[in-house]
Amino acid sequence: MVSQLQGPVLTVVPDTPDGQAVLKALASTKRVAILQLLASHPKNVSEIADALGMPMSTANLHITALEQAHLLLTELRPGERGLQKICARAYSTILIQFPMLAPDDMQTIEMSMPIGAFVDCDITPTCGLASEEVIIGMLDDPSSFYEPERASAQLLWFHKGYVEYRYPKRFMSHALLGSLQVSFEACSEAPMHHEDWPSDITLWINEVEIGTWTSPADFGGERAVLTPTWWQTNNTQHGLLKIWQVHNEGSYVDGQQVSGVCLDDLDLHDREYISVRIGVKSDAKHVGGINLFGKKFGNYPQDIVLNIRYF
Repeated sequence: MVSQLQGPVLTVVPDTPDGQAVLKALASTKRVAILQLLASHPKNVSEIADALGMPMSTANLHITALEQAHLLLTELRPGERGLQKICARAYSTILIQFPMLAPDDMQTIEMSMPIGAFVDCDITPTCGLASEEVIIGMLDDPSSFYEPERASAQLLWFHKGYVEYRYPKRFMSHALLGSLQVSFEACSEAPMHHEDWPSDITLWINEVEIGTWTSPADFGGERAVLTPTWWQTNNTQHGLLKIWQVHNEGSYVDGQQVSGVCLDDLDLHDREYISVRIGVKSDAKHVGGINLFGKKFGNYPQDIVLNIRYF
């Protein structure tokens, strides 16, 4: 790895004639040794041959190959027995630039998951679910999260624990992943609503903790854009749309890094599905619950959206 470039730099593009000539020249350990020998100052052919223990004829062949690849600067100067060839390095650093696909060449998979389509949960009251029209099951009864009607939920809430969703893996095993993104609308869960009620909401992908976002409040008191009219305004009304992203460099919430977890940590290629778990840990600093909104509740007309970009 080059931490600081010193002296003249050559950038080699492998799929060009000049690039191929450079790579061919560097394929010989003897020619690389010549370049290393010339690090301190220029030398003539005889000095190079003597230093590396090779015949003059062999040294000349290697020097000619390096000249043709434009890796050596040579000059003929008068010597004791006629002209002598003086050799100097043309570059101190050689970088190989491999071709990269542009962002426009990436493919995108986007899948939307209804908030009631969770496959697993472990929640603690206060808790509940609501469809666009009615409360589902009983309030503050965790068994309501197993009601068949939960599939129609547009709002769910609990004090601590998690809900887990599973998305199909729609990319091939050889795909080169560029990013994974999960977005959803959420806020804290307080009695009725509360403008100062922090809660640490955590996201896991394939059981790997991505990071935590602290929701500042349980927003209510004024009807949200999508919240149905039967739902009273003194209850929770809306959340904030949060965008969680995992790249090769780490994990982010709304562009702010929250952990060093990267795509390689998620075991994405070796599963038939992608697990997305959203919850509040029992040992969090702020155990303030969570409200999770569907596309017909709150301010944002979307469910839990998973977006994957890949080559």
